Amino acid sequence: MEQTDLSKYARQTVLPGIGIEGQRRLLASHAAIIGCGTLGCVIADQLCRAGVGRLTILDRDLVEPGNLQRQVLFDRADAEARLPKAEAALERLGEINSDVRVRALVADLRPSNAEALLFDDKFGRPEVILDGTDNFETRFLLNDLCVKHAVPYVYAGVVGTRAMRAVFRAQGCCLRCVFDRPPAPGSQPTCETAGVLAPAAAMIGAMQAAEAIKLLVGAEVAMDLVEIDAWGGLLRRVDLSRSRDPDCPCCAQRRFEFLEGPDPEAAALCGRNAVQVMPGPQGTPGRLDLESLAGSWRTVGTVSRSAFMVRVEPYEQAGVTVSVFRDGRAVIEGVEDPSRARAIYARYVGA
Repeated sequence: MEQTDLSKYARQTVLPGIGIEGQRRLLASHAAIIGCGTLGCVIADQLCRAGVGRLTILDRDLVEPGNLQRQVLFDRADAEARLPKAEAALERLGEINSDVRVRALVADLRPSNAEALLFDDKFGRPEVILDGTDNFETRFLLNDLCVKHAVPYVYAGVVGTRAMRAVFRAQGCCLRCVFDRPPAPGSQPTCETAGVLAPAAAMIGAMQAAEAIKLLVGAEVAMDLVEIDAWGGLLRRVDLSRSRDPDCPCCAQRRFEFLEGPDPEAAALCGRNAVQVMPGPQGTPGRLDLESLAGSWRTVGTVSRSAFMVRVEPYEQAGVTVSVFRDGRAVIEGVEDPSRARAIYARYVGA
């Protein structure tokens, strides 16, 4: 590592829990942030400013105008260009702290690609994985991944004005000890049905970042779940130190049902009038020739091309936009029905 001027971290190194040695540990550390939406933006911004030396930012979505109310790394130009969130975050974080190397992964984390994406030998194994996602299926996948590879998992969720966070490590319980399995579809409020108060997300994201910093410098981390209500002023702590389930299928029996399960074909994107479609296993970069695809679309709609994707607004599908990435994944905006989204994908991309 090149010699780093530590004076920029003076207000941090003066803290007895960090110090100069703790700052050096941060600069040598690697944190992975899954999801770069409301939570992920706060986490990435704070860890970057704190000097965590390597950050992996993984997100499947594009910046849109509605994100700007709460996703602090993006601006109007990012939304107008419909940049992938991970790439927009990489550019912004590079302007914030040149000590930090950022790897942007424009991808959907799935059973078929999770280990290959997050345990890339070239960038190094992450020492902590932080949850910036918006769905329980991915959280349970992350839990399986973290238990299998003995990596701390900093979980969080935010809906409406309420949010919670917890840290799951090998020394204690895992997510499945506390929540046996994902709730049934439609049984819980979502960011689309209940909204999101930006300060609630900022508060819980800051707590996640603080827990990650503590883990990376070797400080003590409590086994608890913290819940807040930013509107009502609620702060509640639940002790998880005795919550480990001796019969947990994940951490006790080491059955990784979510990591070893099938990939979903399509999923609605929370807070968006959009569906993501991925008909086959991901993780095979270069599978699609975007230039050829763009050429084939010239007669069917208005086409635009970037380094990351090709996009078409089909003449026969009013209000619909199809954005296709190199790995074959597509975000189809203007639809909410996964069946219709798959049909549009088959028509314009192929089976």
